[in-house]
Amino acid sequence: MGSDRRSETLFTLAEEGGYRFLEGAPGRQLLRRVEDASLLVEACGSSDVDSVLLYAENLTAGFFDLSSGEAGGILQKLRNYRVRLAVVCLPGSVRFNSRFGELVGEEKRGNYFRLFESDHPARDWLSR
Repeated sequence: MGSDRRSETLFTLAEEGGYRFLEGAPGRQLLRRVEDASLLVEACGSSDVDSVLLYAENLTAGFFDLSSGEAGGILQKLRNYRVRLAVVCLPGSVRFNSRFGELVGEEKRGNYFRLFESDHPARDWLSR
């Protein structure tokens, strides 16, 4: 998909501590398939930012099930373009398997992906 008005309306430009990032609209599915990660990359490029704050419901249906391959595909695409992703997942809102928990643990070694229970710590992490 090329840049278009759709990608502009999916995300808002936010700022925390002087750092700008894109934010997905809470309560709305933005990525329907792995290939839609390109929308994130394009929107970041258009906005001259390298970080995104998304909510669990913004992600693909299989993102939290590692056997789907969706999380791996999306995170790899973002990592290739050096885009950082913070995901807000309210406690009890999403069920994910133990393998997803392992992924979250592995990702803590790097600086490209984090999972948060509320948006405030996610914004703090993005501003570092």
